[in-house]
Amino acid sequence: MKPMDPTAHALSVNRRAFLTQSAYGLGGMALAGLAQQAQGDVAGAMLRPHLPVKAKRVIFLCMAGGPSHLETFDWKPKLKELDGKPFPASFTQGQQLAQLQGAELTARGAFCGFKKWGQSGQEISELFPHIGSVADDLCIVRSMQTEQINHDTAHAFMNTGSIIKGRPSMGSWLLYGLGCETSDLPGFVVLTSAGKTGQQPVSARQWSAGILPSKYQGIQFQAKGQPVHYLGSPEGVCQSTQRQVVEEVKRLNGMLAEEKLDPEIQTRIAQYEMAFKMQASVPELTDLKSEPQHILDLYGVKEPGDGSFASNCLLARRMAERGVRMIQLYHRAWDHHGGIEAGMTTSALDVDRATAGLIKDLKQRGMLEDTLILWGGEFGRTPMGQGTGRDHHILAFNVFMAGGGVKPGFSYGATDELGYRAVEDVVHVHDLHTTMLHLLGIDHKRLTVKFQGLDVRLTGVAGNLVKKLIA
Repeated sequence: MKPMDPTAHALSVNRRAFLTQSAYGLGGMALAGLAQQAQGDVAGAMLRPHLPVKAKRVIFLCMAGGPSHLETFDWKPKLKELDGKPFPASFTQGQQLAQLQGAELTARGAFCGFKKWGQSGQEISELFPHIGSVADDLCIVRSMQTEQINHDTAHAFMNTGSIIKGRPSMGSWLLYGLGCETSDLPGFVVLTSAGKTGQQPVSARQWSAGILPSKYQGIQFQAKGQPVHYLGSPEGVCQSTQRQVVEEVKRLNGMLAEEKLDPEIQTRIAQYEMAFKMQASVPELTDLKSEPQHILDLYGVKEPGDGSFASNCLLARRMAERGVRMIQLYHRAWDHHGGIEAGMTTSALDVDRATAGLIKDLKQRGMLEDTLILWGGEFGRTPMGQGTGRDHHILAFNVFMAGGGVKPGFSYGATDELGYRAVEDVVHVHDLHTTMLHLLGIDHKRLTVKFQGLDVRLTGVAGNLVKKLIA
């Protein structure tokens, strides 16, 4: 056996000793960083914003299932005239449809009326009178397009900019890049509610951290009952005893972190600390009964904590006040292949007052100016009927934004006369992401993570800033 070179042996021992024993080892530095973060705001990977910051946080009101743009924000009188008649083949020839492919196509006009609201005169469906009442705060995009025609992949595309599994969600990117302004609550929280019909499932993939460390993933709160499982201490265990357990687990994980440079160990350390803090912060956060009656009425909350979209909107405002970076509210109620008149009417009642209430509440607290609200689904619906409903549609849909530096009382883009295709100032999902990141002070090309030799980003290799949406 060849004897080891003394110089090489000494270097090996010193290197190992440095990594495993030094107070300034890689694991020790990571642990020290976590301890420092626990004292205040949780920092992100970006040392400073790339651009002027107009929005500090995002509340994404996700209308899961794909609400019809033709009964929300895109009034088409010509389509109403064609109601029940053959849909012109020139629009659809050679185009991808979902369940209507090859079927005889009949035009379906909007079943509801539209009005011009506010001083801005924005055209909004009469199904949404409360949202209409805040029309002068809304920035409506009428020319959205997406690439995915099925729900799960369309949700993934809207949330992650990709249909490839393992890509981080928008909220994870924000948390990674910017951190958050609280160390007592998760920086990215998800809540769900459901209507009576059109309840399209939503998977946890939509708030995954993907290739980022798991500490950046969204945390789903339960809308009813205890928001987080096992929040209370076990019987016979006091806070001081639990604090000792957390400290000992942190010490043991810290020893492991000194031996292995694994970000998941650091995540585990942070999560134990966060879980302990949430035992105090979450009950206080979710105590909606402390809100005055006029605020409950503003949102249309009938029973605080009842799992409704209204309760979730009020909870979102409370999270925003406490420094949560990304708040995502899914309302599963919009997949209306049939029964669209009854289904959409009910769904609109579910969300109309609460959405407007959230905007008004943030505005009266001086928070709307730096809170970006996004309202919309994963795609639109066809101007052709499908029985008593509408099919999925990717060539045209609407979203609106409010606050956070967008232009208020403003409508952007347009579809053709039948609402089939966006034809004026078309906005792709990547363009929407680019613009949202810009408002948050992020250059979408500079917030990247190296993965398998590539610089991965939310917008992929695309994305254009829509400057006209910015105030």
